Amino acid sequence: MARGRAPNYEATREEILAQAARLFANLGYAATSMNEVAEACGVTKPTLYHYVRDKHDLLMQICQTHVDELVALVQEVQGRGLAPREHLQALVCRFMHVYGQAQHQHRVLTEDLRFLQEADRQRLQALERQVVQAFADAVLALRPELRGHKLDKPVTMLLFGMMNWTFTWLRPDGAFSYESLAPLVAELFLGGLMALQPTTPHTTP
Repeated sequence: MARGRAPNYEATREEILAQAARLFANLGYAATSMNEVAEACGVTKPTLYHYVRDKHDLLMQICQTHVDELVALVQEVQGRGLAPREHLQALVCRFMHVYGQAQHQHRVLTEDLRFLQEADRQRLQALERQVVQAFADAVLALRPELRGHKLDKPVTMLLFGMMNWTFTWLRPDGAFSYESLAPLVAELFLGGLMALQPTTPHTTP
């Protein structure tokens, strides 16, 4: 009879993913060894392989778990039935909160997705596109005319630029946190969005 999982299996797995994400974010995926991951987790290497098949599987699980959380976040906000402005505000604030709690995972997803096998990368990128589309839809709910000017996606990606790269300058021991910055990001973006005078993009020779 197959041996069942230990009661603390999921908690241990989550700790392994968190420690590995920290190492990958700080040292780089390519430069981090499985020995270093095992040491950081306080487990033996054979124990580590009880939770992940190999280093690639470890990276895939980190990225998959983080993307799944973002997808679930979008679905949760969509389920509230908020008015357009409040809906977009809620998306921004919830995303900033998640990024604050998963800075290492987010950095790994941003920088190390390229190391995944093609099938895994395409599946995760498809989920990321769903998340981006949810934000684009929220933007269009406030400014539907942007679609005609082909500005809905560029404007949405500018918002993601504000959120995604906060980790490059926000100090953990600084005066601001992700939670305290979230309303500022939301109001700054919404103010610019509502003041935007759209023009159709054109190509300069």
